[in-house]
Amino acid sequence: MTPPPSGTPAHPSYPPPLTSQERGLASVVTPQPPTATARPAQPRWARPALLALLLVTAVLYLWSLSASGYANQFYSAAVQAGSESWKAFFFGSSDAANSITVDKPPAALWPMALSVRLFGLGSWAILVPEALMGVATVGVLYGAVRRRFGAGAGLLAGGALAVTPVAALMFRFNNPDALLCLLMVCAIAAVLRALDDGRTKWLVLAGVCFGLGFLTKTLQAWLILPALAVVYVCCAPVALRRRFGQLLLAGLALVVSGGWWVAIVELWPASSRPYIGGSQHNSFLELTFGYNGFGRITGNETGSVGGGGGRPGGGGGWGETGITRLFSSDMGGQIAWLLPAAVILLVAGVWVLRRARRATAAEQAGQRAEFLVWGGALLTTFATFSFMSGIFHQYYNIALAPYIAALVGMGAALLWRRGGRGASLVLAATVAVTAGWSYVLLDRSPEWLPWLRWTVLGVGLVAAVGLLLPVRAGASVRNGEPVGDGKPVRDGDPARAGAPAGAGAPLRAGRRVAVLAAGLGVVTALAGPLAYTLDTVNTPKSGSIITAGPSVRGGMGGPGGGFPGGRPPGMWRGNNGGTAGGAPGGGQGAQGGQGAGGPQGTNQATRQGNGQAGNQPGNRAGNQPGNRGRLPGQAAGRQGTGRPGFPGGAGGPGGLGERGAGRMGGMGGLLNGSKVSAKAKALLEKDAGDYTWAAAAIGSQNAASYQLATQKPVMAIGGFNGSDPSPTLAQFKAQVADGKIHYFIAGGRGGPGGGQGGSPKITSWVTKTFKKVTVGSATFYDLTRKA
Repeated sequence: MTPPPSGTPAHPSYPPPLTSQERGLASVVTPQPPTATARPAQPRWARPALLALLLVTAVLYLWSLSASGYANQFYSAAVQAGSESWKAFFFGSSDAANSITVDKPPAALWPMALSVRLFGLGSWAILVPEALMGVATVGVLYGAVRRRFGAGAGLLAGGALAVTPVAALMFRFNNPDALLCLLMVCAIAAVLRALDDGRTKWLVLAGVCFGLGFLTKTLQAWLILPALAVVYVCCAPVALRRRFGQLLLAGLALVVSGGWWVAIVELWPASSRPYIGGSQHNSFLELTFGYNGFGRITGNETGSVGGGGGRPGGGGGWGETGITRLFSSDMGGQIAWLLPAAVILLVAGVWVLRRARRATAAEQAGQRAEFLVWGGALLTTFATFSFMSGIFHQYYNIALAPYIAALVGMGAALLWRRGGRGASLVLAATVAVTAGWSYVLLDRSPEWLPWLRWTVLGVGLVAAVGLLLPVRAGASVRNGEPVGDGKPVRDGDPARAGAPAGAGAPLRAGRRVAVLAAGLGVVTALAGPLAYTLDTVNTPKSGSIITAGPSVRGGMGGPGGGFPGGRPPGMWRGNNGGTAGGAPGGGQGAQGGQGAGGPQGTNQATRQGNGQAGNQPGNRAGNQPGNRGRLPGQAAGRQGTGRPGFPGGAGGPGGLGERGAGRMGGMGGLLNGSKVSAKAKALLEKDAGDYTWAAAAIGSQNAASYQLATQKPVMAIGGFNGSDPSPTLAQFKAQVADGKIHYFIAGGRGGPGGGQGGSPKITSWVTKTFKKVTVGSATFYDLTRKA
């Protein structure tokens, strides 16, 4: 063996080994070389951390789940029907006798209906599939982000999604939005894999996800399609001609996976299938492009609540449109906590990676493509939601939640690893802006956890300053370590020969300060949404329209069934989104609102649920089980100025807060179902097997209450809004003559949607022709006995 040259040490001088703490930090923040194509190595703690994240998410979404009962009874009734009849399962019918469908395609109903077939009808059987979809969405998002940005970024993205208030709200509810959110995240994950290796199968899988998304919530599933297609054409690692061919195959997969059901429905004889709810001419294509399609953009939604044409002022009856819409009082707390941070980090990420070329820096080019995909999805959806003039509810914002969470995780990880003065300044500014915005959102509920907003603001500013300290000291953070001239510093490093002994110690101390500041920044960013989410989890939700978090000052939040503009006059948005005075309740309601004030009243709603609404007679609000003593729409322990309530509103007789039987919900049962007494249930169940429908009621929510109570088919006249022309008066008369319907349930009303529904004529004919039967406070008409 040849000895080393004279003067050369026998062994090269290596830096001293890292401590266990430094190794743990390096596993999070050490990037791959700039030109490497390998993914960041997964540290040993990554898998346990992921399992812990999924477990916590599952506990969060399953906690006290049954307190919400049947949640949205409109969909629960269709689930019950699908568990009894495969035909109702296929079409998404509101009842097992297949009179009319829900106003959406049926894909979101199928998992719940199968669960009910397996485990029986109940709250858990209906809602657990939705919660599991939430856990799956967090897991898929983690995997999509981790591939290029590391486990730390994936955990931050997954955690941010899990505690987003509107996500926690909808993954514990039975609207279609939970499945749609999962499918969109899966679609984006597949597109990112295609951008990674150019393989066609991933684009085809994305097409299948978009097709199933269409069968979940029609055209909303395609909002982000153009952005993703453009990014793929520009950034895919294959020849341009091949890119277009792959997109055509993906489009074919979309058409097949989403179009097979549409083709069957359109070709099926209308006389032997249920009426297509939400349409005015019994056509699913009309429903797709009208009420559920372009009508949502223009506001011209014939047959909807407040539909029948756009209105001046932008937004029709669904609130003001514009760039600030999602930051408003009733929207901000649902989704906007991290929205400013996501936009800042999106711009920063694209700027940092702007010069990356796939030929020389494949990994950076791939990261830039991922920023463009998630950013394109965010900006497209944000713009649509901000300016659409048709029906728009707060819970729609769940669509934005994974895009925001992904950009926050990716951007924070990228800047943390990159380091430098600019990256440190951007991270500090992001933390400061997020803390300030969280203070604004929390200040909208001044009597709810008043200490939290000041804590978030103070800790956030401290974290921002902590991220700046290395910069002020003449160093910055690169690859997770403070640097002075752009190189990591360690004692004994030959690359820093001549440096004073112990020069690395102050910089390692600065690194620890930066790590601590980053941790505080994450806590600051997630504290507000987590508090909102915990409030949401602990509050039962029911009705057509729900919101997350506490009551907000100046909010126009959705009632327990919505209302054009978010609320009728005098409504104060509460945790359960309940009505504060519905529309006329079929003549059963007294004046006044629920915790909102009757005419010229002052409202004081307490957690005991005893608040008086404008000191009007009959306004005592009863407690709802498990709702912490306050009712849907009721302000929690605070005072507000009441405005005129709506007759028949919740909280007065006939309202949501009344324990009595047969009471109509908000807007005469249009937006929430009725309370069904044991006597009313027994009446409908008697001889129900001799009839096709045990009863008929105006509007799907009214019908759903009795159907879920009896598990017998109840016809929903006019569909959800009571404005669909199904059945017509002539058809209803023929069905009564044939002995198919036993009772007519009084008290419902059709929505003011400009539709062609015959519900007023049917009501008039029934009340004049048949014998009235009163059971408690509920009124029925026996369609087998003339008056």
